[in-house]
Amino acid sequence: MLKAKRIAVVGATGMVGQTFLNLLQNDFYPDAEIVLLASKKSAGKIIEFRKKEHEVQDLSSFDFSSTDLALFSAGASVSSKYAPKAVSQGCVVVDNSSRFRYEDDIPLIVPEVNGHELNNFQIPNIIANPNCSTIQMLVALKPLHNAFQIKRIDITTLQAVSGTGKEATEELIGQLSSYNGNKVSVTSVYPKQIANNVLPHCGDFDENRYTEEENKILKETHKILDNKIEVTATCVRVPVLNGHSESLHLETKETISEEQAISVLQDAPGLKLHHGLEADDYPTATTDADGDNLVHVGRLRKDLWSNNRINLWIAADNLLKGAALNSLQIAELIFD
Repeated sequence: MLKAKRIAVVGATGMVGQTFLNLLQNDFYPDAEIVLLASKKSAGKIIEFRKKEHEVQDLSSFDFSSTDLALFSAGASVSSKYAPKAVSQGCVVVDNSSRFRYEDDIPLIVPEVNGHELNNFQIPNIIANPNCSTIQMLVALKPLHNAFQIKRIDITTLQAVSGTGKEATEELIGQLSSYNGNKVSVTSVYPKQIANNVLPHCGDFDENRYTEEENKILKETHKILDNKIEVTATCVRVPVLNGHSESLHLETKETISEEQAISVLQDAPGLKLHHGLEADDYPTATTDADGDNLVHVGRLRKDLWSNNRINLWIAADNLLKGAALNSLQIAELIFD
C-alpha cells in the first residue's frame, strides 16, 4: 500500500473539516504532515492541532504536488475547481461534496458496502464520499440485501442541523435560547424556523418534486448497492444539533423474519444492533450516535401484513460516519 506522508484538509475551518482534524489528531495517520486549507477569507487563522499551532493556508494558491492525499469538504463548487487540479499534481482526492458522485468513472464508496471497487483504483484520482444519509442506511442494508435481496426501500430521514453547517447550528441554538412559545421572527439559514419545528425540506426541490436530498438517496443507492431497488425517500430537517435518524420499511424478495434479520445484522461490520428485551433498548441520535463511529440499528420488527417486509430504525453521527470518518476509512483502503 501507499504511504500518506502529507495530507491536506480542504475546508479545515468547517464542521466536517474540524471533524477530520479530531480524527487525525487521535486515530489516523499519526506520522503524516497535515496541511490546513480553506478560502482566502479564512487563510491566516490559527488552529491548534497535535499540540502545535497551524496556520490555515489559502487553497487558491496551494501546490498539491508534494501532497499524497487531499480530504475535501468545502462544497461542490470548490471541489469542481480544485479537486481536478490536485489530481493533476499527483494527489489522491476523497471528496465529500456531491460534485463527482454520479460520474461513471468516479467510485462512490462506503467501505463496508463496496470498498472492493478500489482494488484496481488508478492513482491519482478522485473518490467520492456519499451523502451522509445514504452512508448510514447502506451500512445497515448491505448485509440484509446479501441475504434477502431488497426489492424496495421506503425511508424517512430525520436530519440534524449540523448537516447543513455551522450557521444552521448557530441558528437553532439562537432560536432555542430566545424561544418563548411564539413563532420565531428571524430565520436566515432555513426557509422556516427550525426551533420546536420539523421541516420536510432538505435541499432544493427538483423537477420531480422530490428534494435534492431525497433524490441523492435514490441515485446513490442505485450506484453503490443495486440499481434495481425501488427507493422512495422523505427527508426531514429536525431541531437536533447532531446525529441523523432514519425510519425504514423494507420489502425483500426472500421471506424475512425478525430472527433472521437479527442473525444477519448482529455481526455486520460498522454496526451496533440494539435489540435487547428492555422496552427502551433502541438508539437515538443524541444518546447513542453523537460522537460515536458506529451505525446504530434498532426497532427491528416484522411487518404485520407480509412475510417479505421488515421495519427498522437507524441512527448515526452525520459528521463522523456520514462524512469525515467514512472518508478516512476510504483513504485507509489505499494508504497505510
